Amino acid sequence: MQRKNLGDMQCPIARSLERVGEWWSILILRDAFQGLTRFDQFQKSLEIAPNMLTKRLNALVESGLLERRQYSEHPPRDEYVLTERGRDFRPVLWALLAWGNKHFAPEGASVVLVDSETGTPADPIMVDRTTGRPLTELAFKSAPGPAADERTRRRHAARSPS
Repeated sequence: MQRKNLGDMQCPIARSLERVGEWWSILILRDAFQGLTRFDQFQKSLEIAPNMLTKRLNALVESGLLERRQYSEHPPRDEYVLTERGRDFRPVLWALLAWGNKHFAPEGASVVLVDSETGTPADPIMVDRTTGRPLTELAFKSAPGPAADERTRRRHAARSPS
């Protein structure tokens, strides 16, 4: 049975999952943010089979999250560098880190987010860029955007109180 292509759906969450929804992809991006760029570095860090790593790196390059750059001609060797699109994924990783520490680390946090200058632990929250207000459940909700199709408009209308 073939997996559904989420990239063809209108939902931005589904389209995002098409690019990074496979757990190896997110872990590769995590390692890229920590400075890893080379195949052998990713393989050693993740203990991932070479064929799976090749597949995930190719998918991240095709999705525009990583850029492949040759660093050796003989033998030919590439490194993988975050693109702007890939760097924009950092807040998502930080949110996953905080959520995982809160809900799935009964032994305590093994990795924390800290202020680069002071080392003070940080607790990430999402805020509206325009107003600076925290994105809370009561203050914000999703709504159909200008490009929403009729199905998306109906789905949101059915969930909104009249």
